[in-house]
Amino acid sequence: MECIRENAQKREKEILSPYASLAENSKGRLKPEDECPIRTAYQRDRDRIIHCSSFRRLKHKTQVFLSPEGDYYRTRLTHTLEVSQIARTISNALMLNEDLTEAIALGHDLGHTPFGHAGERALNKVCPAGFRHYSQSLRVVDILEKNGEGLNLTYEVRNGIERHTNGEPAATLEGRVVRLADRIAYINHDIDDATEAGIMCEEDIPLAIRNELGYKKSTRINTLVLNCINNSRDDILLDCATQQVFDELHKFMFEKVYTNPECKSEESKAVDMIQKLYSYYAEYPKKMPEPFGMIAERDGREIAACDFIAGMTDRYAVRIFNELFIPKAWVKNDELYY
Repeated sequence: MECIRENAQKREKEILSPYASLAENSKGRLKPEDECPIRTAYQRDRDRIIHCSSFRRLKHKTQVFLSPEGDYYRTRLTHTLEVSQIARTISNALMLNEDLTEAIALGHDLGHTPFGHAGERALNKVCPAGFRHYSQSLRVVDILEKNGEGLNLTYEVRNGIERHTNGEPAATLEGRVVRLADRIAYINHDIDDATEAGIMCEEDIPLAIRNELGYKKSTRINTLVLNCINNSRDDILLDCATQQVFDELHKFMFEKVYTNPECKSEESKAVDMIQKLYSYYAEYPKKMPEPFGMIAERDGREIAACDFIAGMTDRYAVRIFNELFIPKAWVKNDELYY
């Protein structure tokens, strides 16, 4: 059985680009452990992420539109799968390590709050240490998963997760691929969702942008992916002209959708809900289930409250808020009383 993993690592050395991250050269895990006889280290990380509870909860976390009606709109899970698909396509074409790329992509948003970036901003305002979803994603895989044991992922996956959004780029090209794929995915699927919601239509996108990137979602994604493949070798890049147009598209989406009052009509309610939940659990940490009580004792009640709330799905947050803060009705003689 041992030779299965060894053969996979041998194929990586024979096939992948000199710029790729080889599993056998990983900097290792936080806690040393025996190698899997079948899977490489990065394949094992991917599987651990797919099977963890935080990954499953992504299906009930908002992407952009809060509490949308219908099943069309993206969730954190569908966003994650789209990022993974785009990132794997780029990595495969550049002969990078697709297993590492996939593991980073699948884990990049595990720490995202309920109610999208509204929830993130709400926690960032009240948490003494601030809150950033990419740092929380790393905390999820390092500490919170498996009842406080963490997933014990490799350095390369952890680094890519933490650096997928802002600041210093990832140490591996695979991590940098995920960073670009994340942006390609969310801008284009947010256009799709906003169009479905009647917020905008494709023709609202400035003609200069459509002429350069394409007139529909699939064409834009294809244009950006091809441009990245053609311009990347020892780094992951778009050419200057395409990057400028892509930045213009992001600016357009920020003005048309991300700050649109119609899209954000429920946001103030979500922010208020998150902040009230935080205040309650920071004051009464024993009301939280384990392992958050243990975290409160070790790291402080504020951090434990952040961990608990960030892990909630949208509907679970609503249910808990209702239980804590909304007066319950009671029935007497078939009549409803409040």
